[in-house]
Parts: sequence; structure tokens; C-alpha cells
Amino acid sequence: MTETALYTNISQMEPLLPAATDSSLSDLAIEVIRRSSGLSTALHPLTRQTVIELVRSMNSYYSNLIEGHNTHPVDIERALANDYSHDPAKRAMQMESAAHVEVQKLIETRVRENPAEDICAQAFLCWVHSEFYARLPDEFRHVQTPEGATRQVIPGELRRDEVTIGRHLAPTYEALPNFLSRFQTAYNPSKLSPVDKVIATAASHHRLAWIHPFLDGNGRVTRLFTHAYSIKAQIDGHGLWTVSRGFARNRNDYLAALAGADAHRQGDMDGRGNLSNRGLIRFCNFFLETALDQIDFMTGLLDLDGLQKRLTGYVERQVSFGELAPEASCLLREALLRGEVPRGEAARITGRPERTARRILRNLLDKKLLVADSEKGPVRLSFPAGVVGYYFPRLYPEGVEFTRNQPGVEKRFRGCNECRIQKNSKRTSKQNSAP
Repeated sequence: MTETALYTNISQMEPLLPAATDSSLSDLAIEVIRRSSGLSTALHPLTRQTVIELVRSMNSYYSNLIEGHNTHPVDIERALANDYSHDPAKRAMQMESAAHVEVQKLIETRVRENPAEDICAQAFLCWVHSEFYARLPDEFRHVQTPEGATRQVIPGELRRDEVTIGRHLAPTYEALPNFLSRFQTAYNPSKLSPVDKVIATAASHHRLAWIHPFLDGNGRVTRLFTHAYSIKAQIDGHGLWTVSRGFARNRNDYLAALAGADAHRQGDMDGRGNLSNRGLIRFCNFFLETALDQIDFMTGLLDLDGLQKRLTGYVERQVSFGELAPEASCLLREALLRGEVPRGEAARITGRPERTARRILRNLLDKKLLVADSEKGPVRLSFPAGVVGYYFPRLYPEGVEFTRNQPGVEKRFRGCNECRIQKNSKRTSKQNSAP
């Protein structure tokens, strides 16, 4: 049943943190801390930074997908390169996706450069909303009320209307400053223990969505805020995982868990606050279990041995199409492990003459499989959308991963000693095949 009374008093938002009767939530929080801290510490810092950029784009894709906006990863990649579609609808979606990536980067910079930043403060939340909406096209800055009226969304401005989300009637707009002040006091990470910070990451995610401070964009702002909180709680895994992927892939469960935590207290055994303690516990459990699932997923993808095999498998596939030379895998693996490779080492790494090695390197640069900051500078690994499905299978949903299948002729292996060894082993094993 839809609520019929507006929330006007901050006590109506209690409890802010779940009161658990056992250690299950704390145990989950400790596991999140443990597993996230070890996420891909083997990756070279330069390679890790490239993966972080990929994860930002993935986070944008999934966060917007939860809202029903499906922008293909290739279109997100083009938007980040200022290559927008001429189709107005697709262009608008690209701008939205690029905005999410850009604001996430701004958040990461702001939080890390200002350790004392209070991310739970109204000023920070309004800043996130302002930066996001300032980057959106005009058609995304208007919403329609149930009565049919059109309202303009002002970047960074708290709503001035009453709103209903599903069956949840959000707090009255006049009381928003009071609710946000209570939110700030309860969830300030500097006042919480390491374990409580992790639990608060989950609880604050729901309570911010429950407050619904803005006329539109609350879902995206809440997930961006949660990313900031995960940094403060030191569970962001160096930026190598995102909970939004888990929420999007289990969208119905995510929405059901949010709705469950909206519920009023169900009797004397359901805590002492106005809202259901059991509902908040269930949401925090769902959040933390989803986090562990996503951390484990990325840990598996970023295993160096597996990543090298998939990289080699991709090159072998492209060799069969006549797109790459077999020795290209040697350069790509070297860049993966070392972070960057001086161009002058191409001949040594590939085992090919200087001119041939330069041609192989140029082909990799042209295909954006390697990138460099200057014409003569060292090269490093890149993950264009066309290879993500090979290097990182299941990162995006099946059918979304973009691949290029171009016909070609089989080329024989030749070149560096490592390539020759792999050629021989391939005759008796499929260990280097792409998964």
C-alpha cells in the first residue's frame, strides 16, 4: 500500500544503521575489506590505471542501465572521444554516459586530494548532482509530474515538489535540509570504525535514495555517492570493481531490496525506529553479498595468467583474419606486465627485423590495442571496446560485448622464441584459447 503521510521529522528515517542480532553483517563487511584490498595488486600501476578507466565506463553503462537507459559500450567510448552520433536520441544517451564517467573521475580526484572532505554533507551531494546535470542535454533536464506538468531540473538544486517513487512517498521537500543534516551526522565516515564504514556504505545507499533529495537523477547520484563512500571506506579495490554491475544484473532483486528497506517497522521485534530494521538488514546483506560477488568476478578477470591467455587468444583469432601478426601478442603481453614498452625494444621483443617490428607496432597503435602519449614515446596497453569481450568476458551482458569478426587468411607463426614455443604447445593443447 502506498504511504499516505509525508515524512516531516528526521526521526522517521530511523534506524540509520542496522541493529543486527548476530555477527553476519560484520563478517560480510570484514570479507569485503579483505578481498577488495587484494584486488589485482599484481597489475602494473600503468596497466591498472587503464583497467580503472575501463571500469569507469562499465560503471556508467550499468548505472544508466538500471534507469532503463541502454547505451552501447562502443557509443560510450566514442562519446568519451567527443565522437557523438548525429541521431539526437543516441547523442543524448552518449552525453549522459560521458557525464557519468566524467563526474566519477571528478569525485575520485576530489575525495583523494581532500581527505577531510565530508562526502555526506549536503554541499557535496549537491555538487555531484550539479556536475552531472550540467553535462546533460536539455531534454534530460525536464521531468513530467503525474498531473502532466513539466518541471525543469536545476543542477545541484534540491527538489521543490513532493514525489512518490513506487510505493514510497519521499520526505516533504521543505524538510529536506533537516533529513540531509541527519544523514550527514549519522554516516560521516570519519566517526565510524572500519567495519561500520563498510556497513554504512550499504545503509547510506538506501537512505539517500529514500530521502530522494533531487527532482531527478537520484539513482545515478546515489550510486556515484556510494562510489565516493567506498573510497572513504577503503573498499573500492583501487577503482577496479563496481557494485552497479551486480545491481544491474540483478535489477529486480535490487529494487525489491530497496523497497523492503522502505517499509515501516513490523511489530516490536523489528527494531525501535520508524522504518523496518529487518528490511535494512536485508538490504545491507544484499548490498555486501553483491559487492563480494563483483570483487570476486573482477579478481578472476584480472588474474595475470588468465588475462595473458585471453590476450594471446585474441591475437591468434586476429591472425586468422589477417588483421595482426602473430608476434603482436609478444608486444601486448610485455606492455601488460611492464606497464609500458619503449618503441626501440619492439625488435627485441618480437624477434623480428627492425622494419618488420616497427610495422607490427604501428598496426597495434592503429588498432588502439596499444597507445602512447607522443609519436616517439613508450607504448602501453589499451582496451578499446572491440576487444573487451575477448580480454574480459562477461564484463558486459551477453549480446552487448562488441567484437569484430573480419575474414582473412591464416598466417603462420614466426618471430620471437616465446611465440615459437606457444606455436608448438598449441598443437597439443588449447590452453591459450580465448574463454
